[in-house]
Amino acid sequence: MRRVGILGGTGLAGLDGVEAGPATDAPPETPYGAPSAAPERGTRGAVEVVFLQRHGRPRSILPHRVNYRANLWLLQSLGVDAVIAAFTVGALAREYRDADLVVPNQLIDYTHGRADTFAGVDEIRHVDFTEPFDATLRSGLVAAGERCRLRGRLHTDGVYGCTQGPRLETAAEVDRLERDGCTVVGMTAMPEAVLARELGVRYAGVCLVVNPAAGRGDGPITSAGIEAAVERGAADLSLLLQTFLDGLDEGG
Repeated sequence: MRRVGILGGTGLAGLDGVEAGPATDAPPETPYGAPSAAPERGTRGAVEVVFLQRHGRPRSILPHRVNYRANLWLLQSLGVDAVIAAFTVGALAREYRDADLVVPNQLIDYTHGRADTFAGVDEIRHVDFTEPFDATLRSGLVAAGERCRLRGRLHTDGVYGCTQGPRLETAAEVDRLERDGCTVVGMTAMPEAVLARELGVRYAGVCLVVNPAAGRGDGPITSAGIEAAVERGAADLSLLLQTFLDGLDEGG
């Protein structure tokens, strides 16, 4: 049976269509401390699903304070062979609209001070990170998007700029991100992606666009606007993931 980890974010509080397994009372300890939340386990067809909410339950952990090492170590210890991460992002690409979905193929890391490796102090570890998102998982997500009827649009590539947070970016910073080639901006893809690579766990992500990036919209970015975009796009995100899991069940 395939076992897949799903990392939830602001736009994905849980996973519809998954038959829930026994509940876990508290997050288990790892060699890297406590993960964000207790893992939720279930099945969809012949696929085992381990869902982990990266911002905690209740949602209270800011992006720069997520214990990414504990989260990824926990998922690997539970035997997942792939991780799909959900992100909420701001849009730099002019063609992206609120509630669109993006399957990124590249990223640029602007974070600092995060625990970003499993390597010890005296250990040298260099992992190839040319392609930060697994190509097979990305293809599966794109194929799932083509099979299901999304109300919004699915963009099949993009460059994720990962900023430190928790504040949003200035308009000048967004201009720089755009010059660098970023098409979306978020705060959680790193060091998550590279930690998965160090563990040998395949990793890909789906972005839910929830606002134009700073200086790209008609006014200031508001929590109400973000929540409205999440409300519009959450069903598409959940449907895409369900359809992706169904493809694995069918041998995809």
